[in-house]
Amino acid sequence: MKHIISILLENEPGALSRVVGLFSARAYNIETLTAAPTEDPSLSRMTLVTTGSADIIEQITKHLNRLIEVVKVIDLTDGAYIERELLLIKVKAVGKEREEIKRMADIFRGHIIDVTDKTYTLELTGDGVKLDAFIAAIEPSLVLETVRTGVSGIGRGERILKL
Repeated sequence: MKHIISILLENEPGALSRVVGLFSARAYNIETLTAAPTEDPSLSRMTLVTTGSADIIEQITKHLNRLIEVVKVIDLTDGAYIERELLLIKVKAVGKEREEIKRMADIFRGHIIDVTDKTYTLELTGDGVKLDAFIAAIEPSLVLETVRTGVSGIGRGERILKL
């Protein structure tokens, strides 16, 4: 089962490396990883997606909490949450394909952010299922390049990750 784990940690050199090292040392896979400073410049928030049983996720959480830089860990998938990911995709857009790509961008609420005589670069945000659906809806031969950020997640309502 997919789990989205949010980690609040000290914003210092090597902290990210130690978290990633913990995963690789125990042969846990990280599917996506995002990290950035928070509203408090001394803290960073890391969001990672991994898969595993409840026992494996419990072990991961325990190991993370033992790291000295880690302030707090929550599994967002234990409650209501919102997740978003950013996709940048460059596609061939020549002739009738131009109109089709514009239509697809509108359907998926994407934005064309760069135009050349032969390509469009689009920006889409949403959960992974939406982005996967967009990629599947585009003719594979039209896709030139894709870049995805990985999941960013936040608890819904009063659920927060803060000191």
